[in-house]
Amino acid sequence: MGAIDPTNSSESGNGRSVDHGAGPTARRIVLGSQLRRLREAAEITRADAGYAIRGSESKISRLELGRVSFKERDVADLLSLYGVDDPGEREVFLEMVKRSNEPGWWHRFTDLMPDWFQDYVGLEESAARIQTYEAQFVPGLLQTEDYARAIATRGRPEAASDVVERRVRLRLKRQELLTRPNAPRLWAVLDESVLHRPIGGKEVMRAQLKRLIEFTKRPNITIQVVPFDLSGYAAEGSFTMLRFAEPELPNLVYIEHLTGALYLDKRQEIEQYSRVVDRLMVDAETPERSRRSLGEVMDAL
Repeated sequence: MGAIDPTNSSESGNGRSVDHGAGPTARRIVLGSQLRRLREAAEITRADAGYAIRGSESKISRLELGRVSFKERDVADLLSLYGVDDPGEREVFLEMVKRSNEPGWWHRFTDLMPDWFQDYVGLEESAARIQTYEAQFVPGLLQTEDYARAIATRGRPEAASDVVERRVRLRLKRQELLTRPNAPRLWAVLDESVLHRPIGGKEVMRAQLKRLIEFTKRPNITIQVVPFDLSGYAAEGSFTMLRFAEPELPNLVYIEHLTGALYLDKRQEIEQYSRVVDRLMVDAETPERSRRSLGEVMDAL
């Protein structure tokens, strides 16, 4: 969010694929989902599976949800229990274990990020489509360095500490996903007030608006502006929806607040936010008109 901070695959004999371009967070979820399907097909309970790996039912639940790291020994024992004996198929799973345990690029910034935000960065890295609505700030993925620093220092960039500079580098590093070969599609809707809130002063804001105009020229980025007269009707606050190419990964909505974040992935929740996204698309100015609005505000500064 703004305030805080198809790829190569290998296929097993049963047609399962491993997305080697996905981040470790996504790989854990995919691996857990595949192990759950194997367990259910073998008609084995979570309790029995837990016993087989010297663990508990709750441990199997956490593994299947991708919330904890995997051990090769545990996965090998589970595969044997589930009747997966083919060496080639077992190797695919064990390779997934290794890759799911690789540290993400954000590993060196973990001291700056609470657990709930580390999860988001890991999932953002693997998303095929990112849809975000911002009511207060330019989305983090689109911020300039000076704009990000102004937010991180509460408007006092001259007092930026080493920790603040690392936070800014983290934000800029996240933005690299937009220019990689398999870049996700980003659709950002901004409340018009975001354009008029002079974060960092006029020069910083003018440079930020210029950067947004440059972003609109990229084929994978769409920016729309909700005009003042329709502001606040479609959505009550900022949110981001992540959509994934992997069927094992559920679409989710991420809502950040002062002390944490909410992750919504129930079908009815996703459907409701999808309707909000549709409404925002209608209420907002067209991408072309939004580009002109950005230019007009920039020129006025």
